[in-house]
Amino acid sequence: MTNIYPAMLSSGKVKGIESRPIEFVEKVWSYVEEVVMSVLMHNTENYCQLQSCIRRASHNLITRMKERSVKWMKEIVEMESLTDYTCNPEYVSEWTRLMGQQDSFMNALLTGKHSTIHVEGIGKVAVGNLRQYPPVLSQAFDLKMRMTAYWKVVLRRLVDCMALHLQLNISKLVNKDLEIEFLGPNCGGGIEKMLQESPKVSVKRENLVKRIKKLKIAKRLLPRAWMALLPNGDQVLE
Repeated sequence: MTNIYPAMLSSGKVKGIESRPIEFVEKVWSYVEEVVMSVLMHNTENYCQLQSCIRRASHNLITRMKERSVKWMKEIVEMESLTDYTCNPEYVSEWTRLMGQQDSFMNALLTGKHSTIHVEGIGKVAVGNLRQYPPVLSQAFDLKMRMTAYWKVVLRRLVDCMALHLQLNISKLVNKDLEIEFLGPNCGGGIEKMLQESPKVSVKRENLVKRIKKLKIAKRLLPRAWMALLPNGDQVLE
């Protein structure tokens, strides 16, 4: 279903709220960053040498994801402002329901003297000047009902798109991206580097291995040497 009403009308309404979805996305990512930092710092409190790296890597990653989300949200808003398309069947049912008020509205407008008339889905409508344009009243009412029905579709579409996008990217952040970031170059090799053995520790480990080997050899040779020192026929007491 296309050409619901002129795209310029849609553009005006969308531009009136274009900053709100973007602000919402930014607030969500700021909150996610606070939670992630809190959890990571709590679970690494015994590894102070890692916290600085983890904090920096997490902040950089979430900043990039926030920027991508803001860019994506701007594109969604721009698409809504440039088109008037929907295949949602609820649009037709809502428009039909609202159009059911047309006869009562026209009757109240043309025969009554009220300055405002209540229209379901819109509220109170000032009708003082409308009586001057009887030839186009039916068309104007139809256009307003189309706009009202379509606007509900637009708002729901924006909310659904934001929710699905944020759920997907937060899930990827927690289950995949953080681990990649911690092990990547942006963290300076972070955790992976910490797990690597330093040259000093490597030397100590090799010396310890040599000592253990010597002790094992001594353990095998000591009973033989002891037996050689005993008089013939004597036994080693265990």
